[in-house]
Amino acid sequence: MEKIQSLTSHNGVVIFTKSICCLCYAVTVLFQELRVNPIVYEIDQDPEGREMEKALLKKGCSSPVPAVFIGGKLVGSTNEVMSLHLSGSLIPLLKPYQLLS
Repeated sequence: MEKIQSLTSHNGVVIFTKSICCLCYAVTVLFQELRVNPIVYEIDQDPEGREMEKALLKKGCSSPVPAVFIGGKLVGSTNEVMSLHLSGSLIPLLKPYQLLS
């Protein structure tokens, strides 16, 4: 879907979420704690949200939300993000997007 492509290619870190999803919130907070200010796009607030959900699943997301993109590439959902974080591989991916303290 063009909207997803546009958002992910023009922003460093994008998280597609739903406003009532606690896992979406947890992933967003993790990124903020890692000094990254992601673009958080709540698909349930978009009239095309259902189509976006289907498009995210087609892109390979195991779950439509949260869907995390870093540098225009799909990283995945909660499980993939947490696995990367626990293995120490997430921070190097986020380095170019971290805010200076």
